[in-house]
Amino acid sequence: MSTKSIELSTPDGPMRTHVAHPTRTPTAGVIVIMEAFGLNNHIAGIADRLAAEGFLAVAPDLYHRYENKVVGYDELDAIFEMMGNLLDSQALMDVDAAIDYLASQGISNDKVGITGFCMGGRITFLTAISRPVAAAVTYYGGAIVTEGFSPNQPQLSNRHGELKCPWLGLFGDMDSMIPTDKLEELRSNLEHSAQPTDLVRYPEADHGFFCDERPSYNAAAASDAWQRTLSWFRTHL
Repeated sequence: MSTKSIELSTPDGPMRTHVAHPTRTPTAGVIVIMEAFGLNNHIAGIADRLAAEGFLAVAPDLYHRYENKVVGYDELDAIFEMMGNLLDSQALMDVDAAIDYLASQGISNDKVGITGFCMGGRITFLTAISRPVAAAVTYYGGAIVTEGFSPNQPQLSNRHGELKCPWLGLFGDMDSMIPTDKLEELRSNLEHSAQPTDLVRYPEADHGFFCDERPSYNAAAASDAWQRTLSWFRTHL
């Protein structure tokens, strides 16, 4: 496996992107969408893990429009401002740049997956209803089943009928930002989807359960979620 940092062109300027290339020639690619804290070592590490499994993984920096692009896990005021100002149209613009890069590497849309965490989990769902990717995996994405704290984050679950690819959602029951009754409402609605879907809840997991750099890390939930993620991509890409 090899890694590098490149710049992709977007209408809003150059976007730093972490690229992780597998040892063997990849036949599929995965876009990794960052948490609200930015393109940090945790997110780059997820791309590296996907490359180790044979995928060409790219993690774009959606905060390339800001001077300070990475914030600490305790800098909540900063992330609320940065995340709240990011428009859905801008996020999709950045996803498009990542899709185009994968295409330049010989990965067609029907071999492109996307996964995201926290804010990125919502953008993953947004991509799944807006772009021709082949599979999507959301980790604890807020403002999917509820309105976000910013007007720039409208609820997305009422657009479930627009899903363009198989979608897997991974959530923790202890996550106070994502009501479990709303998740069950989404699960019920997705039963009528033309796309394969699955929604998994972990009773003892909180928001951020996959990140081993946060107090909310839950090793059992993270391990199970990772295996489900790999299986989802291997099945649908």
